[in-house]
Amino acid sequence: MLLDWDGTLLDSYAADSRAYLAMFREMRIDWGMAELERHYSPDWYQVYRAAGIPRPKWGRADRLWRTAYRAECPPLLPGARAVVRLLQRSFVLGLVTSGDRTRVGRQLREFGLANYFAARVCSEDASRKKPHPAPLKLALERLEARPEECVYVGDAPEDVEMARRAGVRPIGVFGPFPTADRIRAAQPDLLLRSIRDLPKHLHRRD
Repeated sequence: MLLDWDGTLLDSYAADSRAYLAMFREMRIDWGMAELERHYSPDWYQVYRAAGIPRPKWGRADRLWRTAYRAECPPLLPGARAVVRLLQRSFVLGLVTSGDRTRVGRQLREFGLANYFAARVCSEDASRKKPHPAPLKLALERLEARPEECVYVGDAPEDVEMARRAGVRPIGVFGPFPTADRIRAAQPDLLLRSIRDLPKHLHRRD
């Protein structure tokens, strides 16, 4: 079983947004929450393109975002810790996230979840970003799992597309990010109101 991190297990949209707004201010980009919500994507380079940030300045934008995010301490979503602990009893778990390895690793350690995932794929690990299937295929390779054996749980339409392109069953979940309408339109195989609803829809295959 493969899961997303931000917006699926971690309640990070407020923290992400504050970091984005701080970066926009520093780069003198006239964007607020309305623009960010309209153009949000797990692939932050899509946000940069929409905001008109030239490619040569993407590195500076990344550094400014990370600097601002260091002051943030986003919590887990309600029920996320219990769900991960419950699922780990019956399933081999993997994490596939657009988040960078340093930040996600630190958060997993802080929440005591680092040892629950047998494989972890972060933004630096795959050659392409969501919705390209490369991150999910890499996780399958690391788990030595077949696509038809797995599900991928995420809160964005890019998660659904990535899963389908990798041959994995997509499960959508509503989270704090402004993706509800778009993930509904993406028509995942199952769409959950909360991550807390996930265990009752799963059955271990022996």
